[in-house]
Amino acid sequence: MKERFKVIIAVHLFLFRGDQILLSRRFQTGYEDGNYSVIAGHLEGNEEVTIAMQREAHEEAGIHIKPEQMEVIGVMHRKTDEERIDFFLAASQWNGEIYNAEPQKCDELAWFSLNNLPVNMIPYVRQALDNYQHGHWFTSFGWT
Repeated sequence: MKERFKVIIAVHLFLFRGDQILLSRRFQTGYEDGNYSVIAGHLEGNEEVTIAMQREAHEEAGIHIKPEQMEVIGVMHRKTDEERIDFFLAASQWNGEIYNAEPQKCDELAWFSLNNLPVNMIPYVRQALDNYQHGHWFTSFGWT
């Protein structure tokens, strides 16, 4: 029997404070180091999307977010070296103080104005944020 295709699934958090978004600068990960992204990670299997995002928010920023405090606001079918499905979630409420809980993977965790984002932002994350701001819930990225 032919083995079924498998795809990597990730979750990304747009954490908002007024007109600002929390960004993290990648460091010593081997992927997009020196560029800004958002709190993110992979589903570990047998894990619902909001639970995976809850886990990642705690692991990376030390905060606790209840599933009902998050909203799935976008999906991206993305191709780099591998094919991926990314879920983007938004939240503006959480419990705890934000801090860089993974300094070995992130050398800056900072708030940025949505009108003044850093130029060195990971392109697909920038695209997903633009999609959110324009009310687009789905996109394909990296296929051309």
